[in-house]
Amino acid sequence: MTEVSEPLITNEAVVLGLLMIILALVFYTSSSSRAIWVKFYKVVPSVLLCYFIPALFNTFNIISGETSQLYFVASRFFLPASLILLTLSIDFKSLRMLGSKAVIMFFAGTVGVMLGGPLALFLVGSVYPDVLYTGDDEVWKGLATISGSWIGGGANQAAMLEVFGASKEAFGQMIAVDVLVANVWMGFLLYFAQKPETIDKLLRADSRPIRELEERLEGLQAGKRVVPTVATMMVVLGVAFGLTGLSHFLADIIAPYFAENFPELETYSITSGFFWLVIIATTAGLALSFTKARELEGYGASRFGTVFLYFLVATIGMSMDLGAVLDNPTLFLVGAIWILVHITIMLVVARIIRAPFFYVAVGSQANIGGAASAPIVAVAFNKFLAPVGVLLAVLGYAVGTYGAYLCGLMLQYVWNLLA
Repeated sequence: MTEVSEPLITNEAVVLGLLMIILALVFYTSSSSRAIWVKFYKVVPSVLLCYFIPALFNTFNIISGETSQLYFVASRFFLPASLILLTLSIDFKSLRMLGSKAVIMFFAGTVGVMLGGPLALFLVGSVYPDVLYTGDDEVWKGLATISGSWIGGGANQAAMLEVFGASKEAFGQMIAVDVLVANVWMGFLLYFAQKPETIDKLLRADSRPIRELEERLEGLQAGKRVVPTVATMMVVLGVAFGLTGLSHFLADIIAPYFAENFPELETYSITSGFFWLVIIATTAGLALSFTKARELEGYGASRFGTVFLYFLVATIGMSMDLGAVLDNPTLFLVGAIWILVHITIMLVVARIIRAPFFYVAVGSQANIGGAASAPIVAVAFNKFLAPVGVLLAVLGYAVGTYGAYLCGLMLQYVWNLLA
């Protein structure tokens, strides 16, 4: 086995500084009025650079997303804080304007994952029989863990690892497939989120409800904005991180309680601390939306939340190895076909119900990426739409284990046909 060399930069403070410099340069140049930058960012969205530049640094071993704790910090501290800040100004009356298409597209994505895995294994396994094994392990067991990740999240993935008993070596390879394929797809979503009209035309989509929601929320928040002071900014941060701390405190009580007294609920992610962290933080933000705390939006609550999310984008990017496809290309081919089936089913359903690309992108990422990245894709369309990504991602936690388990059984059936 080839040993992975130590990255050039191992000091976390230096890595943090590098990521912040990348974000600063991207946003500084993207806001520039110079012709060269205006033309550049018409082609390359700024959010995509926030994602892929750290990925390049990781790929060339300048930094390491595997050894760094920055993603953990971003996902456990900044993510819940951003969920709170992005949901406290939510307008439920306006969200009802979205109708049922958001949920339909989410479940279309779930079905795409469930069917895509077995179909991809059958197609690739029929041509390349070697793919049926990862070492001495049956490949379907490892692929079942990907289905858990792509429908629900890490907790569902871990549940499938225990349910089907994949080896740790096979699980490591599946993590690589999961991260690379999912992150490449997320990159495409972030890119086309800047040009949704193009795909909306192909889908014959009715995007008026989304445009109306954006205009209404933007108008409401624009009228509330005031010049923030140090005091008001501290209040915003106090609410965000105070409730984040409370969310951690409660999650540390609730998750172990269910794990000890109702261990069978592990298959439903109820024993996962991260599951409760996301649930409690989101619920806290939603609860604040019914109080005067909504006025914090006037002091830039959603702006703080957006900054936190972009930092999360950078830490996700630094976990991506663009060269990993060279390690086991056949297995990555399974992942590529799998995600293509997922995409195809979503686009077909979207065209039938005339759903706009926003529903396709957020519904897909709520499945594939979960609570950590669905809001990022939603924010790429409009920062006021982040709650849609949050709510759909939470739905993914609820159905992830069921769908992944059924997908695992279908993967096993296909493997038995080919082996």
